[in-house]
Parts: sequence; C-alpha cells; structure tokens
Amino acid sequence: MVNIKSILKFTSAVGIVVFLLFLIPVALGYYDYENINSSFYAIFFLLLLNILIFFSLRNYKMSFGVKESIVSVNLVWILLGIGGALPLYLQTGIDFSSGFFEAISGFTTTGATVFSDIEDLPRNILLHRSLMHWIGGMGIIVLGVGLFPLINPTGSLSLFKAESTGISTDKITPRIKDTANKLWGVYLLFTIANILCLKFFGMNWFDAVNHAFATVSTGGFSTKNSSLGFWANNNGIMWTTIFFMMISGINFLAHIRFLSGDLKSYNLEEIKWYIALLAILSALLAFSHFSGFATLYKDVLHSTFTVVSIMTTTGFASTDYSTWNQASIAIVLIAMIIGGNAGSTAGGPKVIRYIIYFKNISLEIKRSLKPDSIISIFIDDKPIKSNIISSIFGFFSLFILTIFFVMIYLYARGYDEMTAISTAMTTVGNVGPGFSLVGPAENYTFFSWYDKLILSAAMIIGRLECYTVFILLSKTFWKKF
Repeated sequence: MVNIKSILKFTSAVGIVVFLLFLIPVALGYYDYENINSSFYAIFFLLLLNILIFFSLRNYKMSFGVKESIVSVNLVWILLGIGGALPLYLQTGIDFSSGFFEAISGFTTTGATVFSDIEDLPRNILLHRSLMHWIGGMGIIVLGVGLFPLINPTGSLSLFKAESTGISTDKITPRIKDTANKLWGVYLLFTIANILCLKFFGMNWFDAVNHAFATVSTGGFSTKNSSLGFWANNNGIMWTTIFFMMISGINFLAHIRFLSGDLKSYNLEEIKWYIALLAILSALLAFSHFSGFATLYKDVLHSTFTVVSIMTTTGFASTDYSTWNQASIAIVLIAMIIGGNAGSTAGGPKVIRYIIYFKNISLEIKRSLKPDSIISIFIDDKPIKSNIISSIFGFFSLFILTIFFVMIYLYARGYDEMTAISTAMTTVGNVGPGFSLVGPAENYTFFSWYDKLILSAAMIIGRLECYTVFILLSKTFWKKF
C-alpha cells in the first residue's frame, strides 16, 4: 500500500517553503502600492493550509518508496501549478487555465507566456513569474529534499531520482540531502553573480534580479516585450547572459566539484560535446544568414545568443529569428531538440543521451560486421550498463511520441504545420518560443482553455522526462495502491 501520510507530509513541507517565497512578490506589490490583497489572501490561505497539514503529521516519520516518490513528484508539480496560477488569475484578469499554463510554464522553466503586453504587468506579477522559474530551475523536489531532513536516505534518493534530469543521479556527498544543499548553494551563487554582472552593465536592480532568475534557471521569462532584444545594443548584458545561460546548461555537480578544487571537473565527454555543439551551431547559424562584413559582429552575437538560448532551453530572444531564412530556421530547430547537460537546469533530451545513442548505433554496426565480438560503450572511460542504454532508447521513444501526439492534436485543431510542430517541440522540450504563431515575437494567449491544459501537461511530461509521468498509466503501478 502507498503511504499517503508520507506523501501529504512531504507535499505540505514543500508547499510551506514555496508559498513563503511567494510572499516576496506580495511584499513588493505592497511597497509599490499595487492591488495585492487578493493575492495575499490566496497565498496566505494556501500557506496556512500546508502548515496545518504538516503540523498535524509532525510526529509521523516519513517513509518513501518508488510509488510514494512518483506520486509526490507529480502531485507537487500540479498543486504548485494551481498555487502559482492564483496571483496571475486574481490580479491580471486572465482566465484560470491561462494562469495555470503560465505557472506551469514558469515552474518547468519553459518560458512560454500568455501575456501579450508584459511591460504592462504589475512589478509583483513580473517577480512572481521569475520566482517560479527560479524555484523550478533547480527542482522543487531537490528544494524539499535539501531543506527538510525528514526522510531516510533511501526515500530522499528515490524522490531525487523521480525529478532529476539525466541518466543517473551521481552524488557529490554520501547523503543526498547534503548534495541537494550544495546544488542550491551553487545555484544561489550563480544567481547573485548574474545579478551583479547585469547591474554592472546597466540594468536596474529589478530587471537584473528578474533576468538572473530566468537565466540561471534557463527559464526565459523577461520583463520586456522584446525580451533581451531590449538590450540588444548593450554588449555587456548580451554576453553576460550568453555566459550564464551556457554555464547553467552544464551539470551542476561539475560546478560543485570545480568550486571544491577539482580543476578537471569539466573534462567530461558530455561537457566537451555540449561546448562543441554550441560553437558549431552558432558558427553555422551566423554563416547561414551572413549579410556582409559590416554586420558580421551583430550576426555572430545574435546567432550565438539564439543558439545558446534555444539549446539550453532558456528561450530568451535577442531578435526575431523566425524572420531568418529557412536554413537558419532549420539550425534553430536542431538546437531545440538537443538540450543541455544532465544535472543542469536545462530541459530537452540532454547531450549525454545523444552521445550514448550514437555510440550504440556505431556499436551495433560493428557487431553486424563482427557478430562474435564483445564490444562495450564507454563514457569517460566508464562502461555504460545495458539497462541505461535501454532506458535511453525508451526515453527517446516516449519523448518523440509525446511531441508527435501534441503536434497531431494541434494540427487537428486547425493550426498550421509550423505552429503545431514547433509548439509541440517547445512545450515538451521546455524551450518556450517556437515559430509561426508562437514565434519569439508572439505569445500563447490565442490557444483555447483546453489547448492550454494539454500544453501544460506536455510541459510537465517534458520537465519530468516522460517516465515519471507515464508510469502513472501502468496497471502495475496501481496494483496494491
């Protein structure tokens, strides 16, 4: 039987932290004399409800298995999507499905928005959107595991696995709780550094905080209608954002090891391929829409920014790349389906999966030529187990099928091919902007309420990397529930 009390206690514990953080934008609204009463009452009620649930179970010792972890992760993401939607719904006049879509887009760091005039939003709402990015970037469950030493090591590891991105959950310390704390420590360090750099290069404090939250989480919500294009002529801000997007797409465990004195922490196959792909795609994109040496620097800048933003699934835009030629659009589409490193804040399939996928294809070709040979796949001189290879092929199947079904659904609803394809890719891949009706200069407000719920589910599936959601469809999972 599933331990319902453990699920409730953990969910309420995470809820307490998140809704306490949600009071920060409310405080800003109070300072700005904005009409925040409805948001305050809603958040306070949810905070009080979670406190009551948690303290009613305060003497209960939690115990987590795989089923409890899977249910907890899915439940937390849905409930916080509802909680995050309330201030948007109560203050901006959008319908609840739009608020839920925006909240899920925030927490999953997708960055797709339903707002057509972002600059007209109250500052507390802008901060609320960015804060959802920042909380969701490192992972809501990682937050809970790090801040609440309430469960046994096995339970916390199963929770960690249910939400973490990538093919394994390497630990930097013997206890997963300490690893979670170190991850959040580095995450906070990068955020503060990004804020200070953006401020140094000319952003005001409010914009710097919001964009640092969105950059380090690889989220993409901006305070400006033209996104980073608002600062397109500020080289310092542009290159700072490129740098922090790039390092946020790298495995944070490598960052922890580097800051702990391991100078070879970045000497990993996945990171080398990640940097190489960013460089190659940026060069190809600059070449594909090269218009003369007079504009070479701008071409390189916008191409690099676009590739880093899309491949790390941040989704910032420095220019409307949907107006570029078809070769350029093809390169951007390639960047959309790659993603960052495992263990980073980036979404997408992840570079390591592609490395193993293509190595396995190469291995199978060799086996067909020499059937009796025994050949293994190695990553960083370590053999990859067959169950990991099977898991990767299963992931790609689920990932592609999810994109396919979302695409077919949107096309059947009457949307054009590029809108259907790119929307499916950007929601499941947690990228944000796509092409045609959802291009970098557009938004998602035109979708119906049921479209937004479907797309919200697609974002959660992508963020939890398919298995954690699709396992709920298994009859075996619900046996002896």
